[in-house]
This record gives sequence, C-alpha cells and structure tokens, in this order.
Amino acid sequence: MIRANNNYSKLKASYLFSDIAKRVNDYQLKNPEAHIIRLGIGDVTKALAPAVIKGFHDGVDEMANDATFRGYGPEQGYAFLREKIAKNDFQDRGADISADEIFVSDGAKCDTGNFQELFAKDIKVAIPDPVYPAYLDTNVMAGRTGEYEAGRYNGIFYMECLKENQFLPKLPDERVDLIYLCFPNNPTGSTITKNQLAEWVGYAKENGSLILFDAAYESFIRDEALPKTIYEIGGAKEVAVEFRSFSKTAGFTGTRCGFTVVPKECMIFNSKGEKISLHALWSRRQSTKFNGVSYPVQKAAEAVYSKEGKVQVRQQIDYYLNNADIISKTIASIGLDYVGGKNSPYIWIDSSGRDSWEFFDLLLTKASVVCTPGAGFGRCGKDYIRISAFNSLENVTLAMERLKKALT
Repeated sequence: MIRANNNYSKLKASYLFSDIAKRVNDYQLKNPEAHIIRLGIGDVTKALAPAVIKGFHDGVDEMANDATFRGYGPEQGYAFLREKIAKNDFQDRGADISADEIFVSDGAKCDTGNFQELFAKDIKVAIPDPVYPAYLDTNVMAGRTGEYEAGRYNGIFYMECLKENQFLPKLPDERVDLIYLCFPNNPTGSTITKNQLAEWVGYAKENGSLILFDAAYESFIRDEALPKTIYEIGGAKEVAVEFRSFSKTAGFTGTRCGFTVVPKECMIFNSKGEKISLHALWSRRQSTKFNGVSYPVQKAAEAVYSKEGKVQVRQQIDYYLNNADIISKTIASIGLDYVGGKNSPYIWIDSSGRDSWEFFDLLLTKASVVCTPGAGFGRCGKDYIRISAFNSLENVTLAMERLKKALT
C-alpha cells in the first residue's frame, strides 16, 4: 500500500496565515459592515512600475511572433537577466559574483524551501526564533527533527532573538552544520552590521558550516553602512548561499521571480569528507525539477535594472518605508516598545504583557486592523506582534488612528 511521509504529521495542524485568515473571515461574517485593514501578511499593494510593465509587454509581444518566440529557456535563467543582477546587485557593491553563479527562480520562498534537499538528513540545523516559518517547516518535512514539544521541535538548534540581544541571533555555543539567517529580518525588522555578519562568516569557516542568507528585503536598506549582501564580507563566497526576491523589491508577489546565488567556491562534503561543489548540485537539482521562469516575467525583471526602473522601484519602496515610519511613530506615541521600521517594512511590537494572539484579537475586534501574532514565528515571539507597512498610505494612516484610539 502507498504510505505517507510521516514527517508531515509532525507539522503543526495549521499554517500561521491560514489561522489568521480564519479569524479574520469569522470576524467579517459577524461584522459585515466593518472595514478591515490588513497589515498582517507581507504582500505588496502597489501596482508594478511602468518600466516593469513595459518589459512585461515587450516579452509578451515577442512571444506572439514566430520570429521572436521563445520555447524552453535555460533552467538557470536567461543571460540578459543574470548579467544585470550580477552587475547591479553585487559587482557594483564590490561583491565578486558572476552571472553564472546566479539561478533565476520563481521566488525566494521556493528556493529556501528546496535548497535543504541538497543536504544529509542528519545534519544539525540552526534556526532563529522567531523565524519565517518556511525555513523550519521544510526541514521538518525532510525528517531532520524530532517531535514538536513545548513550542519547539526536538533536534533543532534554536537561536533566540530577544530584546536583550537586539533581536539578533547569537553565535551557537556548539557546532552546527546549516545556519539560516535573514536580514533585514522577517519578522522582527532587525538589521545586522558588517562586523556582526563577519562573525557569522568566521564561525562558518571555522566549523565547516553553511549559511543560507535570506536577503529578500535588502532593497529597504537606506543606511549605506549596512550590508545589502553577505558577499560584502570577505570569505563569504566559501560558506554562504544568498536568496533574493523581486517580490518586495519590485512588487512581483503575484508575478513570481527571484534568484539564488551559489558561488563556485562554496563546497560541502560527502560521507568520506571529500569536497563537493554546491553550485553543481544546485544546478543539477534545478535542471531536474525546474523548467525556469517564463520569458515575459524575466523581461519584466530585467526592466527593474533599467534607468527608469531603478527610479520607479525605489519610489515604491520609499512609499512603504514612509508607511513604516508612520507606524513606528504611532507605536512610540502609545508607549509600546518596538524594533524595525527603519531599513525594513516590518515593525515588531512588544505587546506589553499580552499574549500575541490575544493582542491580535484585540486589534481586530477593537480597531478592525489585522496584524500578525508573533507566536506564529516561534516561541520567542509569543509576546510580540508584527505589523507590515505593505498597504496604502490612506489605510495605514487610518489604521494607526484606530489603533491609537483602541490602545489609549
């Protein structure tokens, strides 16, 4: 008989955002007249930039002509896009990344989830708490954990991110194999300095570890002293893979495009201790399981790097950062502690002694505002909520007026 993968039974019964959706839907049914403002899930709200739309249309027009039609494309992505990424996102910042080290995909969530397939089942995995759920759940699915007990999975090394350590994970006090890092961080909005990131690179080199560095929100960094890529750190190409996304950078959440950087210097080891090219493994995985991102979408992504595209995309990000500033100032005026809101679209708010789901329900029922309860990101998030700046200026302003009224 056909049998299930028992590791799926270890997963919590429901997914964070499914729980949120159920509570919001229940509230809306009971209060059909309520104007609910959603500041929970990190989905963009502004339309694709004009330059991006033109690139999209150009790609579609080419597909409509026999002479320029494209069939199957290269699994790694078209050279025209990979070359633009390498130059603009890395080489122009002094990071020696070449186009053939870039793999275009349908998003960072897919890549971070799929990348763990390349590693042995018995490796030791270090994950921040709180954390983006996909990092953890995909390792649960792969069988790298024990059972779920007291809010955590046995077998995972949890790196606690607390107010006392500025919501930055500490270096493990034991050897771990695979390390997940995300900066600017989702969910906390915290950022990391070059010196702090260099400590992680040093740890990885010393311990033969690999860092999976999620930089999906790097375009929100306005402080030039902060690293936008881990490859600004010397030696990182030997021990780090970086994930990027056009979802938040250019509003591609419904269009789907991202990329992963796998340097050729980056090696892992087989059971005999022999080096294996991680670049070659990921290339094989992608060519076997992935047929590439559609040509029009890659043309749209290329347009992000045009002169007009850069200006338009930056204006959109500035719009969301202004929203984040409004949220931050409101939270400060109420007297609640928070982190994030600068160099990040997320604000991580101390619920002042409330359970995060209790605080979620309070904001929903008293202000018709949807946030994200921190407990959904891990045990260390139980006393926090996350508010996202991804909405219209009008909705954010109105939501903050309601929130202030409900909490003061």
